[in-house]
Amino acid sequence: MAFSTDPVTLTCHRLTRTDAVRAIDASLRRQSPDVLVVRFSLHGNLDRLRIPEPRPSRRRDHLWKHTCFEMFVRLDDAYHELNFSPSGEWAVYAFRGYRERAALPDNAAAPEVTVRCSVNRIDLDAVVRAACLSTEYAHAALRVALAAVVEDARGSLSYWALWHPPGKPDFHHPAGFALELAPVAGVDSIGDPR
Repeated sequence: MAFSTDPVTLTCHRLTRTDAVRAIDASLRRQSPDVLVVRFSLHGNLDRLRIPEPRPSRRRDHLWKHTCFEMFVRLDDAYHELNFSPSGEWAVYAFRGYRERAALPDNAAAPEVTVRCSVNRIDLDAVVRAACLSTEYAHAALRVALAAVVEDARGSLSYWALWHPPGKPDFHHPAGFALELAPVAGVDSIGDPR
């Protein structure tokens, strides 16, 4: 899968530092108006991290309690949270407002998750059918937040994002939606960080 722009770099929250991770990069593009493709690359000492073992692809809650990558997509106040585990498992949640859960549409499709691991790197690609989350997503400018939770060998969590609000980590904070993904009739695009 080729990405049309350079990746953006996530930063670690100041209260959750870890020296086991050197960097986490992320890329996002529209493969078509309806298909979003996100790639996360974690670089670090994987022997010092807890990386979930590969499992069959399926929906699973609480992935954020361990190492996982996250994408938040919004229009106005409503948004969706997608979690992608290095295990291949995933979760999707809908919100009508800040942390106010909503029902998922009946046609919410499973993302396609692909994971590659090497000695010091994890690459995770996820393909998401945007219109299965909201029919408005396919032809709208979207605000996007990209984030990651990383669990070290001792069980401590570090929180990574493009932007962190003051105080504790909060990936749902409206200002964290720091990328704008323009509507496109073609194939490739990425939003620019604010």
